[in-house]
Amino acid sequence: MTETPPPLPSGSAPSGAGHVPILTLTLNPALDMATTLPCLVPDEKLRCTDPQLDPGGGGINVARAIHALGGETLALVALGGLTGDRLAALLRQRGVRFLGITGPGETRQSLTVTEDATGRQFRFMLPGPVWGEQDQARVFYLLRAAGKPGGYAVISGSQPPGVPVDFPARLAGAMAGLRVVLDTSGRPLAEAVEHPIPGLDLLRMDGEEAEELAGRPLDSRTETADFAESLVRRGIARQVIVARGADGSVLADGGQRLHAVAPKVTVVSKVGAGDSFVGSYVLAASRGQSAGEALALGVAAAAAAVTTPATELCRRADVERLLPDCKVSAI
Repeated sequence: MTETPPPLPSGSAPSGAGHVPILTLTLNPALDMATTLPCLVPDEKLRCTDPQLDPGGGGINVARAIHALGGETLALVALGGLTGDRLAALLRQRGVRFLGITGPGETRQSLTVTEDATGRQFRFMLPGPVWGEQDQARVFYLLRAAGKPGGYAVISGSQPPGVPVDFPARLAGAMAGLRVVLDTSGRPLAEAVEHPIPGLDLLRMDGEEAEELAGRPLDSRTETADFAESLVRRGIARQVIVARGADGSVLADGGQRLHAVAPKVTVVSKVGAGDSFVGSYVLAASRGQSAGEALALGVAAAAAAVTTPATELCRRADVERLLPDCKVSAI
């Protein structure tokens, strides 16, 4: 059976209305700069266009996507130095509610360069400052103060240098009573699978990450659903979502396995597609929509995000236009 997703709720939900609270956490944010040039040539001065500046980092992007779709979040963001001040100003301009955490050193920067001649995109990511034990302790204190029982908490993006590999589990432990969503990669993702985080509500990953964890190709939707379901049965998370790129996304929980079709779009930039998915999915879930409805909205937002340039995320009008094509079916 295939479902047609419902439309987005009309209007813009004010703070605290329309959905349960959503908290996002970004410990390694970045001032994202995006520019273009005719062609990348080594050993020459390359004249770029004026950069587009955006506040970046997984949790910030999730909050921006939620805001774009009419929801509200409280974004906890580690900020440091003059770059941190600039990033905070951009968040205010975007209308994203945030609470700054004093971070060590200078907030990092990232650069995305698009080559006009080929359309290729090059992304340069700096590591960010090293976190000590006192820096980490401040985060736990603020999490306990800012979290609203029954709400959602999203841990997304890269970990800052200096924190232990099981830091997401420690963060989740400071969020008692919240429904924790984890979207990470690399060693922290493997750690979360090898040593499950108690009570984790949702774990999301890309198809390549899922194949690496599974140790085999996941060529079909059924194989992807089998893998996601195996993680749910092992107690890794209540729900597991695996993105399959242009083939949409697969979800498994204790009672169902779902697939949402991705609409066909022209890809301009893949930056922020996963964060747009997470933000939209969590927003729908926080409004009491079903897993299938939330999955469809997430896929529509991810597709909308790849049609926008550089570090721009999904636009509400595009999401609304694409949502009817994101049909959901059982696997």
